[in-house]
Amino acid sequence: MTALNRVPSLMVRAGTASALTIAAVGGSIVAPGFASEAEAATPATKALQIAASKKGSPYKYGATGPKRFDCSGLTLYSFKKAGKKLPRTAAQQYNKTRHISSKSRKAGDLVFFHSGSNVYHVGIYAGKGKIWHAPKTGDVVRLQKIWTKSVWYGRVR
Repeated sequence: MTALNRVPSLMVRAGTASALTIAAVGGSIVAPGFASEAEAATPATKALQIAASKKGSPYKYGATGPKRFDCSGLTLYSFKKAGKKLPRTAAQQYNKTRHISSKSRKAGDLVFFHSGSNVYHVGIYAGKGKIWHAPKTGDVVRLQKIWTKSVWYGRVR
């Protein structure tokens, strides 16, 4: 029996969630509505998947993982694991990215929250107006709707 023939029985035994996990970490199962293998292979998509895998990790100011994160620590960690280097702070990360419009944003782009010209927070765009981020002291890494229009977008080069 070939590996391809075993995939359906594996999905039945392991369940759809496990099959999607296999796909997310580079397997060959592609479910409807999810990125194709080619798209899943981009550093931005890998970083998004890594950030999502840290769901529930506690916020800690200055932390860069792997168990605790602040906002820019999560983006730094996620992109590093995906093979891209970012500077440490949200403002430095903004200055290092290619700035894009909200219409051009894609899953895996960085979302920078600002007050005037001051960048104070960053997350990874997950699509549908949501980001993965490490919000604040007492909170955990989570998926959340973007709550303000005072955001800029950046694509990691």
